[in-house]
Parts: sequence; structure tokens; C-alpha cells
Amino acid sequence: MSTYPLRLADHVMEEAKQAAAEDNVSLNQLLSAFIADGIGHRRAILSLQKRAARGNVDAALSILDRAPDAEPDPGDELLEEKRPSRAR
Repeated sequence: MSTYPLRLADHVMEEAKQAAAEDNVSLNQLLSAFIADGIGHRRAILSLQKRAARGNVDAALSILDRAPDAEPDPGDELLEEKRPSRAR
């Protein structure tokens, strides 16, 4: 296990202490969990970005063009966009 001296703004530390107390965990446990969650989130975003970069828009549109026209299932219909009227 490693240690790292972390500097936090006073208001962030107070929020963290309050959250730890509410969750009935130590401040160390709370911050460790937040950091682990953040790293996992970052890793997922980077993975999705790499996959998106390999995507082929033309191939995807070609697949969609071959899909048959069908009525949506009940509840899957698109909602009409309501645009605010512009005063002239």
C-alpha cells in the first residue's frame, strides 16, 4: 500500500468528511473509493474513444440503410420536438 500527501481545498475536505460520516466509512475509505471510481471511469471513456476512432461511419450508415422500415414498438415512438416560437 502506498501513501500520498493530498492537498484539498478546505471546502472540499469538509464535504468529504461529511460524506464519509453519512456513509459510515473512514475518510480514507471514501477518498480511495472515489479515486478508484474515477480511474475506472477514465479508463472506460478512453476505451470508448479508441473504439469510436476505429468506427466507420459509412459502413454503419450502409447497415442502417438495409434495415427494413418497421413501425416502432409501443412506447418507442419519437416525440415531436417542441420549439419555442420566436418573437419577431
